Amino acid sequence: MVEGAQVQHLRVTYNDIHNLIRKATPKIAEFDPDLMVAIGGGGFFPARVMRTFLRGSTGKKTLQIQAIGLSLYEPLLGTTAEQIGNEVIRTQWLGPDAGKLLLGKRVLIVDEVDDTRKTLHYALSELRKDVLTELNTYPVHEQEKLLGSTKFAVFVVHNKLKGKLAELPAGMPYYSGADVGDVWLDYPWEATDIEEHDRLAALDRTS
Repeated sequence: MVEGAQVQHLRVTYNDIHNLIRKATPKIAEFDPDLMVAIGGGGFFPARVMRTFLRGSTGKKTLQIQAIGLSLYEPLLGTTAEQIGNEVIRTQWLGPDAGKLLLGKRVLIVDEVDDTRKTLHYALSELRKDVLTELNTYPVHEQEKLLGSTKFAVFVVHNKLKGKLAELPAGMPYYSGADVGDVWLDYPWEATDIEEHDRLAALDRTS
C-alpha cells in the first residue's frame, strides 16, 4: 500500500470462507494430502473446514490436522520492535518427532492469508529441515524413495496480489480460495460482535 493512503478493508464472513474452501477442494483433492499442518491462529478454522470437504472428496476416513504457531506481526513477550513485521517467531511446533510425522507424507500447509509470504516460507523451510533430519536416520539406500514420497503443498483462503518478500519452491502445488488486492482483511474470528460484522459485510456488498 502507498504510505499515507487510506487502508481499504474487506470484511469476510464465515460463510464466505466456507464457500471459498468448498470451491477449492476439488483441486486440492488431486494433491490428496495425508496430513494437514495449520498455521495458528488464522489457519485453524480453514483447516478444520477443509478437512470435512477433503474427507468427502477423497474418501479418507481419517485426515489428521497438526498445528504450528508462528507470529510475524503480533507483539510477543521478549520480542523487540525491530522483530515485529520483519522476523517470524516460532511459538509452537510439532514436537521432537516432527520429521517422523512428516516423512513419506503428502502434507498440506494451511493459513488464512498469504500477505508478504514470509510466514509460509518460514513454515515450509522449517518443516523440510525436520524431514531431512529424520531422513538421515534411515539407511542411504532408503533415503531417495522416502524423500521422493514426501510432498508439500499450500492452501490459503486469500492470496494478496502484491509483491512478496519470500518465495516458495517452483512447482510446489499452491492453492488459494480467492486472490485479492492489497487490502486489510477483517476475518470473523477477530470480531467481538459477529452479528455486526456480518451486517457490515452485507452492506459492503451492496455499496
